[in-house]
Amino acid sequence: MRSWALITGGSVRLGREIGFAFARAGWNVACHYNRSEHDAHALCAELQTLGVEALAVHGDLEDEASCQSIFDTTVGITGSALQCVVNNASLFVPDEGADFDEAQALAQLKVNLMAPMRFGKWMAALHANTTGQVASRDTHTTPSVIHVLDQKVFNLNPDYFSYTLSKLALERAVSLQAQSLAPTLRVNAVAPGLMYPSGPQNQDNFNHAAQINLLRQPIKPRDVAASVVFLANNASITGTTVRVDNGQHLVPLARDVMFVVEELFKP
Repeated sequence: MRSWALITGGSVRLGREIGFAFARAGWNVACHYNRSEHDAHALCAELQTLGVEALAVHGDLEDEASCQSIFDTTVGITGSALQCVVNNASLFVPDEGADFDEAQALAQLKVNLMAPMRFGKWMAALHANTTGQVASRDTHTTPSVIHVLDQKVFNLNPDYFSYTLSKLALERAVSLQAQSLAPTLRVNAVAPGLMYPSGPQNQDNFNHAAQINLLRQPIKPRDVAASVVFLANNASITGTTVRVDNGQHLVPLARDVMFVVEELFKP
């Protein structure tokens, strides 16, 4: 029996890449979506051509009952073969410390922080009585939760204020969850840099911004996805964040990279 991975926001962009990476590694994939129903079902059909099972699961990550439904629906199909949850989905809304909207800030905290905490809690409960058993793999790998962070948490600037706060809290939760959910679960994270156009960014801005890192080249989403699968498969890693960003976190900027590019290249 194959292991399953549940990927939040799994139908587009990085989530899609992570789904393919798991499928290529022999995992079944549960693809969570909120608004991208067509993309989710299309992805599942593609993954099935690789010889694995794939499941599309709908739900709103802001709401606890909906998060519970996402998890229960997945476990209803997978049982304890659900060996990894990847918290990839996030809200990314521009604001500043001087003018942030409290309702929008709370929405980002719910999706970017509270949903990952809930899935960690429920995964620990699911596997509490199976620690040390081999559910679905040739060698024992403790089930895991993997958070998708952002290099911004290691390279602070004041833009996207509420989003950054939520990701900073999630980064700190990697160690706290790893401690509190051991030995039942492992908890790790990846911190990618700029991979896709985001927010108000146009393609020209992205093309310039994607090279503002130590390696002077765009970050490959496939490399980030491969790092997620590596963490899921490596039984000896917990409480660790892998920075997959071409060294972007080592290039301090006073503002978000897209705004720096605007300043550098404006007529």
